[in-house]
Amino acid sequence: MVTGLEILILVVALAFVFGASRLIDTVRPLFANAVAGLLVLLAVQWLFVFEITITPIVLVIVALGGVPGALLIVLLSITGVAFV
Repeated sequence: MVTGLEILILVVALAFVFGASRLIDTVRPLFANAVAGLLVLLAVQWLFVFEITITPIVLVIVALGGVPGALLIVLLSITGVAFV
């Protein structure tokens, strides 16, 4: 026989699964932006031999901005403003 506690545990587990699914759907584009931006940043470093220090701040900018964020980092590094 199914008790009230078992039904409650099932409802909580389903709520957790649906919440985790929403979280993953939210984070997936951010992850794709971060990977694309880092690939652009590393390609620019490798092809044009720029010295750009990869710090946590750079990673946040590239993760949020993607390719435009990476190009902003490169531009700021070339001009000597930041990330040198």
